[in-house]
Amino acid sequence: MPVSGKPDFIVIGKLTRPHGIHGEIFLEILTDFPERLKPGGHVFTGDHYAPQVINSLRSHKNGFIVALDGYHNPESVGKLRNQLVFVQSKNLPPLPEGEYYHHEILGLRIMTSDDQELGQLVQILQTGANDVFVVQTPSKAEILIPNIDEIVRKIDLENGVILIDPIPGLLPD
Repeated sequence: MPVSGKPDFIVIGKLTRPHGIHGEIFLEILTDFPERLKPGGHVFTGDHYAPQVINSLRSHKNGFIVALDGYHNPESVGKLRNQLVFVQSKNLPPLPEGEYYHHEILGLRIMTSDDQELGQLVQILQTGANDVFVVQTPSKAEILIPNIDEIVRKIDLENGVILIDPIPGLLPD
């Protein structure tokens, strides 16, 4: 089961392959806030969150070409191939009122407006039009709940609850 709360690190990208002969590498962006990446900025790579400093970066297709401090050729930077890139969660930008990072709401209980507990939020599907909450019931079944204002009435982080008002046909009988 996912654990709600604030993890120490958040994935923002993935290093894919070296570029050129000067130790640069492609960075695929996996964040809605790529503007947080700047020369001199700190990121962490791999399973052990190795600290890295960004020397330079420039836009390229669906990401950036980055140079990290201490990597001066394709062989050295190639060791970072396919590693995830993280930032510390304490450095995340604040969101507008009523918006939440996924890690803040994963694991919350889903309750209906008539006090029926449906289960726990275990996954969030990004569909383009709106997110869809995957709720796991106590019997391990899954219910899909669209995250739209007509259904999701309140997200209460303090009490660990998402309150929904299901429309007819949304919930299994």
